[in-house]
Amino acid sequence: MTITIYGIKNCDTMKKARTWLEGHGIAYDFHDYKAVGIDRDHLERWTAQAGWETVLNRAGTTFKALPEEDRADLTKHKAIALMLAQPSMIKRPVLEADGKLLIGFKPEIYAGIFGS
Repeated sequence: MTITIYGIKNCDTMKKARTWLEGHGIAYDFHDYKAVGIDRDHLERWTAQAGWETVLNRAGTTFKALPEEDRADLTKHKAIALMLAQPSMIKRPVLEADGKLLIGFKPEIYAGIFGS
């Protein structure tokens, strides 16, 4: 099984997810989208599968610091543009595993997917 986890290295939720994977002996590739960036294709795929409302982190400080006009009247197109410009607005972690997509971290969901 090929597993890639996307996020930001120093994010607390990312640390929990990575610790969980490592603690269960699950190998994964880590893509730090704050350091490396993320492409439109990934965001298009994730928002098509999970919905832009799930992928966009509206609870984070980066989103909350946006001017009101940027936060207003959100659409998929506008959300993707915001996430491309500032990847820290992508909810973390995003995990891809053999066609499955998980947004956020809940140990019980990871256990259900990986059988641990």
